[in-house]
Amino acid sequence: MQNFEGYQQLMSKPRKVVITTHHNPDADALGSSLALDRYLKKKGHQTQVIVPSEYPNFLYWMNGNGEVLVYSEANKPLCQRHIQEAEVIFCLDFSALARLQGLAEMVRDSAAKTVLIDHHKHPEIIADFVFWDDKASATAELIYQLIDLEGDKLLMDKKMGELIYAGIVTDTSSFKHSSTSKNALLVTAELMDLGIDFNKVQRLIYDSHSADRMFFLGYVLKEKLKVLPEYRTAYFTITQDELDTYHAELGDTEGLVNYALSIKDIALAAVIIERNDCVKISFRSVGDFAVNELAQRHFGGGGHQNAAGCNCSTTVEKIEQDFLSLLPQYKEKLLAQNLW
Repeated sequence: MQNFEGYQQLMSKPRKVVITTHHNPDADALGSSLALDRYLKKKGHQTQVIVPSEYPNFLYWMNGNGEVLVYSEANKPLCQRHIQEAEVIFCLDFSALARLQGLAEMVRDSAAKTVLIDHHKHPEIIADFVFWDDKASATAELIYQLIDLEGDKLLMDKKMGELIYAGIVTDTSSFKHSSTSKNALLVTAELMDLGIDFNKVQRLIYDSHSADRMFFLGYVLKEKLKVLPEYRTAYFTITQDELDTYHAELGDTEGLVNYALSIKDIALAAVIIERNDCVKISFRSVGDFAVNELAQRHFGGGGHQNAAGCNCSTTVEKIEQDFLSLLPQYKEKLLAQNLW
């Protein structure tokens, strides 16, 4: 961390702290936030986790979930009060304030000291203290490192360990992604000493789906998957009507893009999903094909080399048309990818 001594001095006495993360929090975003929240409470700080939107119910098991404040028009005054009163604001797992949506202006206008902890490329947030490493497998890994830097590993407990493990295991896709570093495995190994139940965490995240989700998945795989072998690309398009027909809940499309990427010889996968307020695109790739550059250059998004995404104010049809029109210029690079 840059100016670590200054950070330690800031946090050397109890502070009013807000911890926030990006819109549509995933397991790393929420796990990191709640692990940091539990740690800071043990250090005597007064903390509040505030998130910009709801998150999937398969994350409700996380310790501290019941105390999370979710931004909404009804909760706006309470969110504003916490942020205005905060002495320190931790920004976790995002690199641009726009990812906070309705909370962005509140955080921008706050007089609090800011701490950025993130592993995405090209951070845009100007914070007072930055703990950033784009080679980290997950922000949860950085939370573990921060606790270690503080000399507080004895404060780590089983519940905190489960939160950190959830962030690492999901952002590495169960240690399959190239972001799985030696350090990520070492941290995971040390979490074993806390006695965390790896199987329980995996099942809570990956094996807690509704029957409706299974029917939806069957429909999407049978009717919506499009494979373009000439570009080594596979993708889905999903409309809001289709989500409604199968009673899809928040999180039911999580991981869908990985089914497309799991097809033999596919180097690029995408899922284009219509929501009531926008169209969400998720990209995945293998090899050195950089989907974060694709997302940023053509759709105003970003992310990691092999996992990126964006939200667009347009239609599914327009996004699909734009996506297909881009493939010819990337054909040579996609065909050259070494998948093994």
